[in-house]
Amino acid sequence: MKKDKTNIQFVLFFGICLSAFNSYSQDLNTYIDEAISNSPEIKKFELRYDISTEKVNEANWIPNTEFSAGYFVSTPETRVGAQRARIGFKQMLPWFGTITARKNYATSMAEADYLEVTIAKRKLVLSVSQFYYLLYEIRAKQGVLDQNIELLQTYERLALTSVEVGKASAVDVLRLQIRQNELQQEKEVLQQQNKGIQAAMNSLLNREYNKEVIVVDSLQLPLEDRQLSFEALTVNPELLKFDKLYESVAQSELLNLREAQPMFGFGVDYIPVSERIDMNMPDNGKDIVMPMVSISIPIFNNRYKSITKQNDLRQQEITSQKDERLNGLKTELAKAISQRNQSRIKFETQSKNLQQAKDAEEILIKNYETGTIDFNDVLDIQELQLKFQTNQIESIKTYYQQSTIINYLTI
Repeated sequence: MKKDKTNIQFVLFFGICLSAFNSYSQDLNTYIDEAISNSPEIKKFELRYDISTEKVNEANWIPNTEFSAGYFVSTPETRVGAQRARIGFKQMLPWFGTITARKNYATSMAEADYLEVTIAKRKLVLSVSQFYYLLYEIRAKQGVLDQNIELLQTYERLALTSVEVGKASAVDVLRLQIRQNELQQEKEVLQQQNKGIQAAMNSLLNREYNKEVIVVDSLQLPLEDRQLSFEALTVNPELLKFDKLYESVAQSELLNLREAQPMFGFGVDYIPVSERIDMNMPDNGKDIVMPMVSISIPIFNNRYKSITKQNDLRQQEITSQKDERLNGLKTELAKAISQRNQSRIKFETQSKNLQQAKDAEEILIKNYETGTIDFNDVLDIQELQLKFQTNQIESIKTYYQQSTIINYLTI
């Protein structure tokens, strides 16, 4: 079985998926290995491939050998004696190259099933990676909320001090406390989301739904993006599968042409003869041995003509299916590249905004040192900082998710 090229492609896909995320993906690497090892779906496709491989051995067959035996109830008399029974065997043989054609057809079908295994593994890598980055997003947002809650608690203490000296009202303190309650609510909602995504990922790993999934604490965007072209789609196993199916139909037609040829047969009939007792003659009672040859000619061969027509139509169908899927992959790739690029733009913009919001926060702190502070401005700046921080996290998550999709499509 020629699997080397497909194996290399999967290893490259798997490796680039991980190397593209630098050292951040050590845990993701472990989870992907675990998912592939434990997946019932992968096992299902592997067993299907094993069955297809075994069909190659099944193809090495010839028609059953026919044995026959009969006893003459009314014995026919011959010159040398009476015939008592007839014993014979016959073996038909297919046309030259028919068995080889069967093996080639079975092999081509097995290769197509092997690509199904590869596709299933790649889709599993994609799904595990998507859930992994969703968990990263949720937990990174929880960390940001914790930082902002601590910041609001600091502002609350400043507000209480200002209330004591008459520079702020109790309303300012209550507003800061309300804002803390809102952030605490967001954090608890994220915790519930975390449970759901973690359960889904554990399902892919085929283990207990509530088992802890560890993700990295931080992710950074790579300095440069991998250059891509639509030509890279040609190595996608989803398209290679159609090539294998097309080849299997071609092998099916070669087999059909062989089966449309005559079949040859050979055999032997043996007839025991009783001796004549009424006279003595040469070869009296000599048994009869009759070698035979036969030929089976498919005179009414409309079946084979129909199969040829079906194979031609099937190849046209596969070509159309491949073109349709190629167009779909191009659309998915263009969309993934666009969203990946958008996420980088958004991340850079949010970084600038976040720095400016921190500068504004420093100005407010300095104003407090001089005795004046507007806690409404404090809340506004805090909300802006939280918005920019969460947008940054979403941009990072989107970047890596889209990168995983791009790798799935082009490697």
